Amino acid sequence: MRLSTKGRYGLKAMLDLALHNDEGPVALKSIAERQGLSENYLEQLFAALKKAGHVTSVRGAQGGYLLSKSPDNITIGSILRALEGSLAPVDCVVEDKPAKCDRFDNCVTKIVWEKIRDSVNEAVDSITLADLVNESNKNSVLF
Repeated sequence: MRLSTKGRYGLKAMLDLALHNDEGPVALKSIAERQGLSENYLEQLFAALKKAGHVTSVRGAQGGYLLSKSPDNITIGSILRALEGSLAPVDCVVEDKPAKCDRFDNCVTKIVWEKIRDSVNEAVDSITLADLVNESNKNSVLF
């Protein structure tokens, strides 16, 4: 499984927002400058993140974005799924609408794809934005 730029950049932007969330609304321009990302691209990502309930927007001169919930209540999995969709490695094991091929009911390898899907979901759902913030602060890691 490979993540697209949506998932990678969106996660970086959400971590940046979490690191600066106590400063009030954070402008996308600030995140774009710190992360070396396109502000226009971030607007698209934040529209999806807002729809998923992860961020709220504040209008006006001092406007920007805030996390909708505490960083310890936002999992990396929920961010990635908001941006990427299902994290299933193949279409036949997508959680809500599996694609059915002619061998769907008798596929020997489907169990492999389900285990990979479940392991990935378990891993990303066990990490929160707060975990990444703590790791960043602890190690002075740049992301």
